[in-house]
Amino acid sequence: MPAKIRLQRHGKKGKAYFHIVIADGRAPRDGKFIENIGTYNPTTNPATINLDTEKALQWLQNGAQPTDTCKAILSYKGVMYKNHLQKGVNKGALTQELADAKFDKWLAEKESKISGKANSVKASKQDEMKKRLAAESAVKEAKAKAILAKNTPPPAEEAAAAPVATDETPASEA
Repeated sequence: MPAKIRLQRHGKKGKAYFHIVIADGRAPRDGKFIENIGTYNPTTNPATINLDTEKALQWLQNGAQPTDTCKAILSYKGVMYKNHLQKGVNKGALTQELADAKFDKWLAEKESKISGKANSVKASKQDEMKKRLAAESAVKEAKAKAILAKNTPPPAEEAAAAPVATDETPASEA
């Protein structure tokens, strides 16, 4: 009865989010689970992952097998790397301090990549909004010009209207 680290689907159609759970391999996808260790929301950009890394690491060391998607999520959050470093510490290949230093360095690089992507997404959204506003203002100006052209009388009528106005002014003066 091997334990699995897998996703449990929640949310409505088209707007799924997942709980990362430890479950018996024979249990149904959304059925009974042993422990809930986090959440995963793929609809945001970048995807939102909340994970209790210590519990996930403990379950990996106890023999829980992650599914392919969960393995990718655990790798993204650094749990698989931390497990790898911990195996090296257990074998005596490196010290705990050195393993912690390597993991902290990796984590800092990963955070900078994630924040860089979030900033680029935000900048692209702002650029797209500026383009949309510029296009909207151009359309608005074109409509205003069309309305102005429609409401102004043609030049021939203005010329005809001018002599009529001059004829009335001398009659009113007399």
